[in-house]
Amino acid sequence: MIRMDTNTPANGPGHTHPGSTLSEMDLRVRALETLLVQKGYIDPAALDVLIETYETRIGPHNGARVVARAWTDPAYRRWLLEDATAAIGSAEGFGFSGRQGEHMVAVENTPDVHNVVVCTLCSCYPWPVLGLPPVWYKSAPYRSRVVIDPRGVIAEFGVQLPASTQIRVWDSTAEIRYLVIPMRPAGTDGWSEAQLARLVTRDSMIGTGLALSPDALAAA
Repeated sequence: MIRMDTNTPANGPGHTHPGSTLSEMDLRVRALETLLVQKGYIDPAALDVLIETYETRIGPHNGARVVARAWTDPAYRRWLLEDATAAIGSAEGFGFSGRQGEHMVAVENTPDVHNVVVCTLCSCYPWPVLGLPPVWYKSAPYRSRVVIDPRGVIAEFGVQLPASTQIRVWDSTAEIRYLVIPMRPAGTDGWSEAQLARLVTRDSMIGTGLALSPDALAAA
């Protein structure tokens, strides 16, 4: 069963994976960046620092800590599901806030329901917890096909779900960003939050992946 939680129309061709050729929008962005650097409006070194911060220091590491806390602390999990903005961004939570993280909603995967996130019109994405969006998330093929055929799309990412599992597609907007709480892998009883956070991948918090198993982590 497939359920789509979106009111936004989608468009675009078939799905492609990371590593595809640059889209027309990507080429335009790069051309604009080059022009701004040449005219001295932006400092490429400062830009590199900003990108590196989101990719390595922030990146998906913040989101992984949020998920690991939800796996181990029932009270925090309830708070996260009821008011993700506060649970993630407030001082009492993690303090992960900022641009594109002002209005957060957490959705939880279960054996019966699997959640997938998309932004059908552009690339709205929760930067404070997931860092910069991957290229495929911004592509027109992903934005269109995941709405029409979410089961097929996540299968291309290696996620095979039982036919009985309901798939919900959540459409991020300028007002709301979504964070998927993946299911906790088996065999992790007694693990610390830090250990559990290592199992949480960026894709598992988008819904195009699952959390790593302990064996997969050991083999990585």
